[in-house]
Amino acid sequence: MSDSASHHENNAAEVQRRRKDMPPNLWMQCPSCSKMVYKPKVEEKLNVCPECNYHFEISSHKRIEVTLDADSFDEHFAELSPLDPLEFRAVKAYKDRLTAAQSKTQLRDACVVGTGAIEGVPVVFGVSDSRFLRGSMGSVVGEKICRATELARDRRLPFIFISGSGGGARMDEGILSLMQMAKTSAALADFDRHRGLFISVLTNPTMGGAMASFAALGDLVLAEPKSLIGFAGPNVIRQTIKAEIPEGFQTSEFLLEHGFLDMIVDRDSLRATLGEFLRMFVPAA
Repeated sequence: MSDSASHHENNAAEVQRRRKDMPPNLWMQCPSCSKMVYKPKVEEKLNVCPECNYHFEISSHKRIEVTLDADSFDEHFAELSPLDPLEFRAVKAYKDRLTAAQSKTQLRDACVVGTGAIEGVPVVFGVSDSRFLRGSMGSVVGEKICRATELARDRRLPFIFISGSGGGARMDEGILSLMQMAKTSAALADFDRHRGLFISVLTNPTMGGAMASFAALGDLVLAEPKSLIGFAGPNVIRQTIKAEIPEGFQTSEFLLEHGFLDMIVDRDSLRATLGEFLRMFVPAA
C-alpha cells in the first residue's frame, strides 16, 4: 500500500473514531428554515432557532421556568384527572391515550395552573402543554382555566395564560369538551365584570376550540413569532372554500398586521414585556 493510500485510510479511521466518540443528539433540524442547528445553542436561546428565530414548542415546566420569577410558582388544582365518559375509541381507546400521555409527560392533563410572580408582581398563571394530546382542551383543561380565573378574581390578581393548544377541543370527550368553550368564555366574562386583567399569550400552534374561546379573549393578546394561530388549519380552509388563501395566512405576523394581535414577543423578552404591562395596569400594593 502506498504512503498516500495508507494516510487516507488512517484519516478515514480517525473520522470514524471521532464520530463514535461524539455525544449523540447534538444537532437537530429546524422545521422552519430546514437548517441543521446545534442543539445546545438552541437550548441556550430558550429553544429558539439561532438561524431563523423559529420558536420550538416547550413543556409547561420549561415555560414556567422561563416566564415566572424563580421558585415563585405554586401549582393549584393538580389533583384533577380526566375521565372517559364516552368510552371513546378511534384507532386507540381514549383511556389508553390518556395513560400514555400521562406516563410521557408526568402530567394528569394538558394544563397547569397556579400562582406565581413576574418581576415581583403576583399573578395567577396557566399554560397548556402540547406534549399532552397536543394541548387539547377537555373537561379538565376547561375546569382548570375556570378555577384559575375565579382564583384571580377572588384574590384580585391578573390572570396570564400561555396557550399551545394545537389539538383544539378534545373530541374524545364529545360535547363535554365542546362545552368548555362556552364555560371558559363565561368565566372570563365574569372576570372582566370584576375588572380583572387577562393577558393571553399564543404560541405555536394555538388552534380550534381553544382559539375560538378563551385564548382570543385577552385584554391583551400577545404571540410568539411565526406561530400558527386560527380555528381550522390552512389545508382544511383551502378544501372548504375551494380557493387559495393569502401568503402567511394564520401566522402571528399576518394576524398582527390585520389587528388581531396586540404584539409579537420573542420568548427571551416575554417575562420583561409581561412585567412592563403588569406595572402599567396593576395598581401598586
